[in-house]
Amino acid sequence: MNICFFNDEKASSFQPLTLTRPMDDLRVGIYSIRDKWRRVLGATFICRLLPVYLEGVFSSGEMNEKEDVLWINPRLLPSEKMVAKIEGLNAGQKIDYKGQCLAARIDGEKSILLFKKRTFTGSDLEPVDISEAIILENLWDLLTLNAFEIEKDIPLTGLKTESEKDGDIQNNIYNPENTFLGKGVSIEPGAIVIAKDGPVVIMDGATIEAGSIVKGPVVVGEDATIKMAARVYGGTTIGPVCKVGGEISNCIFHSYSNKGHDGFVGNSIFGQWVNLGADTNTSNLKNNYSSVRIFDWETKKEIETGAQFLGTIMGDHSKTAINTMLNTGTICGVSSNIFMSGFPPKYIPSFSWVGAEEYGEYQFDKAVEAMHAMMKRRTVDLSDAYKNMMQHISTSR
Repeated sequence: MNICFFNDEKASSFQPLTLTRPMDDLRVGIYSIRDKWRRVLGATFICRLLPVYLEGVFSSGEMNEKEDVLWINPRLLPSEKMVAKIEGLNAGQKIDYKGQCLAARIDGEKSILLFKKRTFTGSDLEPVDISEAIILENLWDLLTLNAFEIEKDIPLTGLKTESEKDGDIQNNIYNPENTFLGKGVSIEPGAIVIAKDGPVVIMDGATIEAGSIVKGPVVVGEDATIKMAARVYGGTTIGPVCKVGGEISNCIFHSYSNKGHDGFVGNSIFGQWVNLGADTNTSNLKNNYSSVRIFDWETKKEIETGAQFLGTIMGDHSKTAINTMLNTGTICGVSSNIFMSGFPPKYIPSFSWVGAEEYGEYQFDKAVEAMHAMMKRRTVDLSDAYKNMMQHISTSR
């Protein structure tokens, strides 16, 4: 089966997270959007329409022109009903929901032409209307849906519950019938896993250090580490190779990001290679309990979210110093360095240098040096294509 991801005009609403990744690479629940669709549809060929500046960092993929192609809007999340609807499409049909094209089936020959032109249009396709869909409309929807998506993704892991496995159950795992452990998981003495209010999924190679408490629904990704005495609350996804400590509630860490020390982060999303200094705290609730306003990345104007709880959204490679305080509804771009003693601005552009007495641009060569040093610690190369992507973001900040 062929899958090709396309974006619509609402995809830009997911910046700054999508400045450094295609929309289908966003993580919600256990997996990225791409991996969810790959697993539920059993796709062999997967491709995407990529902005030119992301090529080389991400693959455009391959398309088999001898078969029909399922075109999928990555703002759409899979469900049993939606998968059945998509698989039942005939060539030349599309799924419409409230005027939005969510998926389509197009023959291979026409799909190849669209793929080469880097464009998708469904205007000439026969619409098939639906009454419900799990769709991402706004950045903060990733947080709203995360607990639900963790539970929904569990069958895709192929993991058994601890109560279904042979052998003794560790005495620090509560509700083993709702706890899922991958291979090589280490749960150290004094750590507690509580899956009463939702599942706890700990993927291959992850470590829960001594004295930590993990209370579901939570997923801990491959080779991730929950540091000693951490408290991780429901609705949280800790992505692969992340290291986190302190107090965390309803957050998404994509991968390779660190919050290694005490401090609270709540209702927040962090990209890759983020580092939060010791005692960094995010405010996620306004003092007057009103809904949170956040800056739209493109218009630079504040918009109403309708959410009472919303902390920080931070792009890849951004970093905070010790004791940093991030205001409710803070949005921070890519590769910004924040070391202000008071509350920094709620809108922080990419490649910003936010110091105690200065607010300016982070010099690109210095930023790349920091990227290289951090990535080298995890034996990941900073490729020329990656550097070119960052140069594009810096230039157009």
